[in-house]
Amino acid sequence: MRVLMFTIAIISAYLILWSNMASAENLTPGIDWREHNQKHRIFDGIQNGSLSFRETGQLLHGQARVHRMERRAQRDGVITKRERARIHHQQNRQSRRIYRKKHN
Repeated sequence: MRVLMFTIAIISAYLILWSNMASAENLTPGIDWREHNQKHRIFDGIQNGSLSFRETGQLLHGQARVHRMERRAQRDGVITKRERARIHHQQNRQSRRIYRKKHN
């Protein structure tokens, strides 16, 4: 009986943790899509030659900064309106940087 109760407790804990991890991945679909789009803009600039090696490094570093900000906001499992607004603001800045570097 003890083994059965212990097994049920372990399975329950596993399912709870698994469901929390699965839901944390889908907290920011819009932010993830925009991040993906901006990376494609950077790689398009590499392919057509409008971005130099140094500019590419700077832009990828900025993308990593935005990604870290997003992961930090997701740590507690909830992204507040304020955190989401800060991430969008940084993505706007990064988008302008990509445009400027590709068109200079």
